[in-house]
Amino acid sequence: MASEAKLGSADREFFEVVSETAFCNPFSEHRPELDEKIVGRPIEPSSEEQLDEITRAVSARVQKLEGQGRADVRRYSGQDRELMHTVFLFEIFHQFCRSFDQLILDQVKLGAQSSPVKFAGETFERMRERGIVAPESSRFFAIFYQLRRAYHFIVRGLVGQSPCMREFRRHLWNNVFTQNIRLYERYLWNRMEDFSTLLLGETGSGKGAAAAAIGRSGYIPFDEKQNRFAESFLRGFLALNLSQFSEALIESELFGHRKGAFTGAVETHEGVLARCSPHGAIFLDEIGEVSAPVQIKLLQVLQERTFCPVGSHEPVRFRGRVIAATNRPLETLRGRGLFRDDFFYRLCSDVIHVPPLRQRLQEDSEELHRLLDHVVTSIIGEPAPELVAQVEETLHRTVGDRYAWPGNVRELEQAVRRMLLTGQYNGSAPPASHDLMERLIAGIEAETLDANGLLTGYCALLYENVGSYEAVARQTNLDRRTVKKYLRQSQRTEAIKPQD
Repeated sequence: MASEAKLGSADREFFEVVSETAFCNPFSEHRPELDEKIVGRPIEPSSEEQLDEITRAVSARVQKLEGQGRADVRRYSGQDRELMHTVFLFEIFHQFCRSFDQLILDQVKLGAQSSPVKFAGETFERMRERGIVAPESSRFFAIFYQLRRAYHFIVRGLVGQSPCMREFRRHLWNNVFTQNIRLYERYLWNRMEDFSTLLLGETGSGKGAAAAAIGRSGYIPFDEKQNRFAESFLRGFLALNLSQFSEALIESELFGHRKGAFTGAVETHEGVLARCSPHGAIFLDEIGEVSAPVQIKLLQVLQERTFCPVGSHEPVRFRGRVIAATNRPLETLRGRGLFRDDFFYRLCSDVIHVPPLRQRLQEDSEELHRLLDHVVTSIIGEPAPELVAQVEETLHRTVGDRYAWPGNVRELEQAVRRMLLTGQYNGSAPPASHDLMERLIAGIEAETLDANGLLTGYCALLYENVGSYEAVARQTNLDRRTVKKYLRQSQRTEAIKPQD
């Protein structure tokens, strides 16, 4: 048996930096400092150059050990063994980063069916050479894939370099891997379904993209016999906008129903909770719109991990992770008893605030250009600097640099499309809800508002915020037809104007 390998002081110092880098959030302020120590000079974060330079620097050091017969973790003991275990995994991960990136793109094209992994055998052989063997090699291979997916979706799905966006990406990474990836790798990699997430932010700010980044970045085991991961990350993420369903349909869409459970239930329907895979996540958008009875049932799902379809008493196990989002002020809803405290506290393992576009533009004058470049490239299918310059010039000329972008990134995307079609964009009017609220409060304070005007104004205010008759009906305990009557009335008259 070969004698125990020892690290020299220079090697140990270098590999300790590599180990620290392996466990560092790639979007943290500290990461560029570590990269610079590894490479020996400053490099651009999140760039192709960064990946290439780090891979070369670490591989060169490990190859030197290999030439000396010391590139096997089993040759080391104690703290050196733990250190080199991390270093060898870091080296292998970086050598196959681009293979994982291609696998992600292949999987997007393939869809719900899990894609074959052509480079798996080579990766496992490299692990065996470094003394990392089954079953831990299979688990680390799955974590490699998870790391690269999280990086891919956080970087590509959430463009921008303003300080609030950098903090936002850092927070998203911690949501997937926790603030200490050492503890995640040791204890939590298969326990993240117990950590629900609440995304808060204005309409159009990117809550859906953030939810997708989290939901598509979960741990998925690798099946060595099939040479595939257990499922596609696309199949594992299911999204449901709760505001588009009536009260009766929400329960069916969430929990499913049995045949004959209610009039019109001509066959059994499987709800989103049942369709969620063990390695997946469901995204419940507009969670602030659901009624108290639905909140109670969802609370049971979060606490007990079980639910019963409508018309059935047989419990079904929920196996995924819950991500929820709302643009409503939850503090106000909780204060008015419209959002249960116990439900809120069970949802908020992590609360992430999505920054509005106006904050991003205020913090970084180059943010708009980056976003326009991204949007134009997405529309055209390739970089088009000439079109970006044209769109940017039109915006400066029409809405100006201080435009508040009330519709956030979603409005910006549509503004680009409109400018490409018509050559102009004059912005959108600010939401009428502010004026409605002021007029409603004025009428109440003056005690000059009758019951009809109060209900008409309140329904109009809610509709301005939630955008559907069903959501207004749930909040007011009115039926849909009555809500529709009040909203039509508000369009015909200035119903909430204080009465003479």
